Parts: sequence; structure tokens; C-alpha cells
Amino acid sequence: MNWQRRLYSWAWQLATPLVRHYLKKRARKAPAYLQHWDERFGSQLRPRATGAIWIHAVSVGETRAAQPVVDALRQAWPDAPLLMTQMTPTGRATALQLYPDAEVRYLPYDYPQAVQAFLAAYQPRLGVLMETELWPNLIHAAAEQNIPLFLANARLSEKSLHGYLKIKGLVAPALAKLRAVAAQTPEDGERLRQLGAGDIEVCGNTKYDIQPPPAQLELAETFKAWIGQRRVLVCASTRDGEEALILDAWQAAPRLADTLLVLIPRHPERFGEVARLAEERGLRVQRRSAGGPLDAATQVWIGDSMGEVFAYFACADLAFVGGSLLPLGCHNLIEPASVGVPVLFGPSVFNFKQAAALALAAGAARQVGSAAELMDAAAELLADGDSHRAMRQAALDFSAAHRGASVRMVELFRRKLSASGGENRA
Repeated sequence: MNWQRRLYSWAWQLATPLVRHYLKKRARKAPAYLQHWDERFGSQLRPRATGAIWIHAVSVGETRAAQPVVDALRQAWPDAPLLMTQMTPTGRATALQLYPDAEVRYLPYDYPQAVQAFLAAYQPRLGVLMETELWPNLIHAAAEQNIPLFLANARLSEKSLHGYLKIKGLVAPALAKLRAVAAQTPEDGERLRQLGAGDIEVCGNTKYDIQPPPAQLELAETFKAWIGQRRVLVCASTRDGEEALILDAWQAAPRLADTLLVLIPRHPERFGEVARLAEERGLRVQRRSAGGPLDAATQVWIGDSMGEVFAYFACADLAFVGGSLLPLGCHNLIEPASVGVPVLFGPSVFNFKQAAALALAAGAARQVGSAAELMDAAAELLADGDSHRAMRQAALDFSAAHRGASVRMVELFRRKLSASGGENRA
């Protein structure tokens, strides 16, 4: 263990009171943060089974993106149990919903003893870390216990690279222990190479492989019946500060007066807060949790439900993707496109840089510079039937053109396991 890893591990020990304070602070708005603390600190581990295919996905987006990878892994190893780990309550809830037969747990924080105990207890056949989950002690512990570990759907922004390069002495030895890295883009692969990753292949983005569940498409038909003939603008995965901008711009857009505005906050603990924001502006508000149908006078519908985002998108005429009006990097713009909904997003897209560029080039999306521009673009598209229909078809074509990443990733895993003699273990 080099001195940087020793210092890193020591810092975790010193930070334990701060970690506990953080969990308690988060629990004020999201009480689920108080649950399952034993898992977070690697104690009282009670595996249902050992030898599982293990997927780690930090929160909701990564857990959803893992779904086609899980499907491909199950085809490759149909008899293996499934272990899913997350770091957030919303990610855990999403995993329980999407993978009812899996064992769902929190991944312990990166204390050396905690991650060693976790891996020794569960003894996974192989592990897959989704996107940019770089936990040095975890990766080293997996190598020490001969557990093949892969980084999948890997992405790394230029900003993140500069941050990681400051601790390259800690991160590079861990990256070198991975069996392989499946990068989303050549640019992601090159940045990971600069950081110390060795065996890298560009496989694409698994988010293109996510298929709308049939039950969600059926629910969308119910939503359409509840809404009636009104046009629908869905603003999904909105973040703190964005909803106020959207509501003010929407109220100032008379051409959208007859359009239903659907707000779906990214974080469930903010559902009530966002409803109050709309009510304070004198708007007629209804919440999904209240059921349906929608009152004809309702102006804003709050999507205060989990796991129904495809249903909201499928009943929409236009979709705006949050996390993009403020400098937060944007959330998943591929999901609305997959159900043929024209996509709007703001200036900040560093989390989906390539997808945003491809969607714009395909004519499936428009980028706006502000909430006011968002409403202008929405009004223009809803008034222009030909442009709207062309964007709908372009959205479907765009999402279909980039599928297949999940199968390519699992093929990469199998090749690397076979080459290293690990296929028998897995």
C-alpha cells in the first residue's frame, strides 16, 4: 500500500463522524438515509447467496443504465444470482423495483476493512462498476481476493480528469487493477488512459439500450386519458433552482396558456417543495399521488412518483431534461427520445456531451440558453405541426441508431475473463 492510499484510508477513518453527520443531515429531508447503516459501514453482512454477478450503480440514473447490461449478463451467465449495490436511497429503491429477484444492498464506504469484509462475505463471481465509480480500496480489495472487476459505461469529463490528476498517485494504481474498462466514447477512453487505466475499449452508452417497459407505455395511455386533449410539456429531472425559472418563464408565455406543464423533480424529497413553488405563484396544481383524472383547470401537474418517467415522457408532446439550465451537466436526454418525444435541454450538458451533440445533429433535440428560450422553443414547436412531427421521427431514429453497447460490454467481459483464465470462476 503506497503512502497516498495509506493517507486516503486514514482520512476515511478520521471522517467517520462527518460521514454519520452527513447521513443524519440528509435524513432530515429523506428519512431513508437513516436505514441500513450496517451495510454502509460493512458490518452485520448477511448474504442470501454467494457467487453472484455484482453490479454497482451509485444512484437512480446509473441503476437504470445498468438494466440492459444486467439483461446481457444474465444471458451470458443465466444461473448466477444477482447482487446490486447503490449509495443512495433512491438508487436502492430503483434497484428493488427493477430487479425484484436481486439481492439489493448499499456498498460500504471505502474503508479498507469494510470493503474487504463486503467482498469476502458475498464472494461475487465478477463485479461491474457503472460509469465513474472509482473507489481505490474497493478496487484493490477485489484484486487481492481475485474478483474480476470491470468499469462499464465509463465516462470522464475534462473537468473531472483535472480533479483526478491531482490524486493520480492514488487513482492510477487502482485503475490498473481493473480487468478492463468499457468507455462510452473515444474521448472518455483517452481521458481514462491519461488517468492510468490500461485495458480500454470504446463500447458506447448503455442508456441507448434501455427499452420503455410495456407497463409504462400502458400507464402513459392512462395519463393521456386523464389529461384529455391538452398539449403536454414535461420537464423531467429538474433540480433545485430550475423549477422557479421554469415556472416564471411558463407564466410569462401566453402561447402556452393551454399547455399542461408537468414538473418531475429529480429528488423525491423535493416533491412538496416544488408543488409549493407553483402554488405560491397562484397556479392550479395537482399531484400525481392524488390520482386522476386531471381537473380541466389544472395548470401544473407534479410528477411525485418513482419509476414512472417513461409514462410521463410517452404522454408528452415535448420533453425538457433538467440539470441543464444550471451548470449541473444535464440528465438522461436519451429516454424521451426513445419514445419519440422531441427533446429540449439547456446550455449545460457535460454529463451527456456526446449524446447531446448527436441528438442535435440528428434533429431530435434543440438546445436553449435560458428558461425563456425554452418556452419560446416549446411554443414554436407546438404551433408547427410539420417541425414537431419531423423531430418525433428524428428522436426515434437517433435513439435506435446507437444501440448495442450492453452486448458489446458483456462480450468484452467474457473475452477478458477467458484470456485470464477467469471464465471458470465466472
